[in-house]
Amino acid sequence: MLKVSVLVSGGGTNLQAIIDRVADGKITNTEIVKVISNKKGAYALERAQKRNIPALALSKKDFGDSDEWENRLIEELDGAGTDLIVLAGFLAILSEKFTKHYENRIINIHPSLIPSFCGAGYYGLKVHEEALKKGVKVTGATVHYVNEGIDSGKIISQKAVYVQDGDTPETLQRRVMEQAEWILLPQAIDDIANNRI
Repeated sequence: MLKVSVLVSGGGTNLQAIIDRVADGKITNTEIVKVISNKKGAYALERAQKRNIPALALSKKDFGDSDEWENRLIEELDGAGTDLIVLAGFLAILSEKFTKHYENRIINIHPSLIPSFCGAGYYGLKVHEEALKKGVKVTGATVHYVNEGIDSGKIISQKAVYVQDGDTPETLQRRVMEQAEWILLPQAIDDIANNRI
């Protein structure tokens, strides 16, 4: 049984997709053991609590420095017996020390087809704003391993989504979530849990 901890910062739509796919059996051999948010009051924590998944907020502001915060994060993740860490809309940058500690055990979902519209500063609506500004006809999402760089780890899977006339950053963001993110991320977890990756 793969023990998964999910790190979140906001509403938790990708977390919900994971919870739902575990519940309906599309993700097998997997248990969500912990949800941690770096933001207090993130709705993702409520989503976890509704399913009786242990959840807590660890804000960097409550710690002396990033090292102290990451040490506490490691303590929580290791204490839960975490095999795989899933970054699902987690907007904090993790240090090289942290990513090395969990080498090949952290995955992330990014709302573009890497290497397009990724790296420092590319998160949330900005990714979709830039895609529309550039006039791309196809965008999508990418699941990748996390290393010490930003969006630079080995790609696991990608799914394309067509840009439509009249798209706004908000409509494009929603379509990328529905047609790519909520499909790719659960599939990657199931593949890892069943030794297909």
